[in-house]
Amino acid sequence: MELLQLSAAHGPDECCLAVAKAQAFLLREAQAAKVSADILEQESGARPGTLRSVLISLDGDGAQALAASWEGTIQWICASPYRPAHQRKNWFIGALRCDAPAPNLTGEIRFETTRSSGPGGQHVNTTESAVRATHVATGITVKVQTERSQHANKRIAVLLIAHRLAGLEQEAQAAQRAQRRQFHHEVERGAARRVFKGQAFQPVSTG
Repeated sequence: MELLQLSAAHGPDECCLAVAKAQAFLLREAQAAKVSADILEQESGARPGTLRSVLISLDGDGAQALAASWEGTIQWICASPYRPAHQRKNWFIGALRCDAPAPNLTGEIRFETTRSSGPGGQHVNTTESAVRATHVATGITVKVQTERSQHANKRIAVLLIAHRLAGLEQEAQAAQRAQRRQFHHEVERGAARRVFKGQAFQPVSTG
């Protein structure tokens, strides 16, 4: 399993839109490669439909290669959809591979099921498929409702708790968390790993 974080860092709204577009492209690419992709964490941007950052798990035979093909700087060449008179047309986001958490958890996890909720009544399940999971020893609680299956939401909840526990364990050493924190604040421009162009987010060959 691979964890991949896409981040706009401190970039403007256009970079947050690029993260949302990159996430959608990555999920389609994962599906085509028969790689399981789950969204573990999301931080929304200031504008609707944008993302400041997202953490995605990739699992399957092609997960490592797919994650490696994204790691680095991602460039989006497009006129700003928010500021028509703005001259800048190059927006940069970053993709970082993170260490996957250990699959074995210690301590009890308590599950509660609820109905999924969503804005404006959209994407709301009529069955109790949403899952709230609590790691009893630490009090870490997550709610997952991204999937329509209760079983799938439980699996993602366990994975997310494992990721957070791994973060707690590594906090003393501050290695991974410092790396992610630094990455979230700085995205290197130039030498883009992938380049996309236009509102349709079409890939551009960098070879």
